[in-house]
Amino acid sequence: LATIRGRMIGFIFQQFNLIPTLNTIENVMLPLEFQNADPSAAKKKAAELLDLVGLSEKARNLPSQLSGGQRQRVAIARSLAVDPDIILADEPTGNLDSKTGTYILDFLHELHKKEGKTIIIVTHDVTLVRYAERVVHIKDGMVESIEERKNN
Repeated sequence: LATIRGRMIGFIFQQFNLIPTLNTIENVMLPLEFQNADPSAAKKKAAELLDLVGLSEKARNLPSQLSGGQRQRVAIARSLAVDPDIILADEPTGNLDSKTGTYILDFLHELHKKEGKTIIIVTHDVTLVRYAERVVHIKDGMVESIEERKNN
């Protein structure tokens, strides 16, 4: 199960979960190392992903040298490293200002539309439903309702 999870699911954590002693590119490379990827190929892929999220110039920075929005974009790049089919995002905008939060959600929405990624967002913020095709309402650990929405 760990192997399947490592290859098919990308995780974006609310608290970013970046390794503080690793620089940005090393944090993005980490899932590839767990998959025994060739180090030079992993570094190239990580650089491409940092470029995709607009952080090429921060490749050598430590997480402590980044803003919250930049850390979240590194977390997104890391979640994409193994080219997963599914991305699980836990409160992806919870620690961000509204402008950066909108940028992150638009980015995830485009990943779904253009690359067919399944994006599962766990949130308490009901304003995020505008990005969803399906909303599952959970209360006290039980599914309360499922709402199908038109494609956005």
